[in-house]
This record gives sequence, C-alpha cells and structure tokens, in this order.
Amino acid sequence: MARPKPPVFDKKKIVAENRRARFEYSIETVYEAGLALTGTEVKSLRFGEGSIAESYADIQNGGVWLINANIPEFTHGNRHNHEPKRPRKLLLHEREVNKLHGAVAREGMTLVPLTVYFNARGRAKVELALAKGRKAHDKREHIKEREWKKEAGRLLRDRG
Repeated sequence: MARPKPPVFDKKKIVAENRRARFEYSIETVYEAGLALTGTEVKSLRFGEGSIAESYADIQNGGVWLINANIPEFTHGNRHNHEPKRPRKLLLHEREVNKLHGAVAREGMTLVPLTVYFNARGRAKVELALAKGRKAHDKREHIKEREWKKEAGRLLRDRG
C-alpha cells in the first residue's frame, strides 16, 4: 500500500528556510505550529529578515520552544525592540506536544524547523519536522539517489 501524502500547508510568503535540514535529517512527520511573537519581530519578518539555519526546537515546561532562531532587531524600532536570538514559544495543541515529547524522549528524534512563513490569514507559522539525524554513509546514499533521479529524468525527457 502506498504511503499517504503529507499535508500541504497554505504558504503565502516564505520568510526563512532551512534547506540544509532535508539533507542532514531524514524527516518523519511535519507539523505546522504558530509562533508567539512581539510586534517588532513580526515587522522584521514581514521585511523578509530572519534565519533558522542553526535553530532547533526543544520541549520545556510542557511547551515547545524555538531556540537559536535569529530575527534581527527592527530598524525603526524603539527602546522596546526585541532580542534577536531569544527563545520563542511555538503554539501547538497539547496532544501534538505530547506526541512530540514521546518521540523525542523514546526514539531519539529531533525537532527541526524547516520554514518560517506567513499563511493566507497573515499569521506567522513554522513548519516543524520530527526528524532523525543521518550518518555520513546515509548522506552519501541520499546524494546517489538524488543524482540518479535527476539522470533518469534527463534520460526520459530526451527519449520521450
């Protein structure tokens, strides 16, 4: 039986993307989580600034937190501007938090943010993946498989 397709989230404007995560980790499931942000953080993200390249999510005090995500200070902000690398709370249902906590604790999985985007309603969201780290030989296999798919596509296109 074929595997079911993962849900596709309604992304209107992608602000930050962690492209390296799909190579470094094998992704099991993907969740959409809201971000609890201050006003200057939202304004900074709307200008397209922000990076999640070195960030990860952690489960603390019954909630999920985005750690080490860099949202630079808003240029026109005042003295109430935000800290660029502060931990930010991710908004998930309690059932989802419990699932993630069980997977991270038992199976040694990691929570990796894939993208930060604004949805159709203008809300800041994070695409959060439950992933397992790849070893060096797994990465080489992934590269070989990807190259073969490209080559097969080229051959089919040329002959078809």
